[in-house]
Amino acid sequence: MVKKIIRAPGKLPFSKAIVHNQKYTMELSGQVGLNSETGKLEEGIEAQTRRALENVKEVLQEVGWGLENLIKVRIFLADMKYYSIVNEIYSTYFKNDFPTRMALAVKGLPLGALIEIDCTASGDDIKE
Repeated sequence: MVKKIIRAPGKLPFSKAIVHNQKYTMELSGQVGLNSETGKLEEGIEAQTRRALENVKEVLQEVGWGLENLIKVRIFLADMKYYSIVNEIYSTYFKNDFPTRMALAVKGLPLGALIEIDCTASGDDIKE
């Protein structure tokens, strides 16, 4: 896969843009902070953010990919007051280049979640 990162200024945890060509593209459904073992939402924005990101990782692992395959992340928040907390946690999930990203507040999320994350990923090969 050819991938050119256009970095955001400073230490912002996202890229301004990514130009890529790919063999495979994956559109992930929105992930909330739902614990698949308990069937319940995690408590609080920190736990829900971590769980939503872990859920994204699990979906990517189904085809042998990781967070480095993300090219676009869309974050929906129940309230923009959570933005800085989410940003701090989100930034710890990436080792190198950040995917492009947007975040916005919405009136409501499924199951009363505080955050929902949906993504687009791209890669050269998939695990069957």
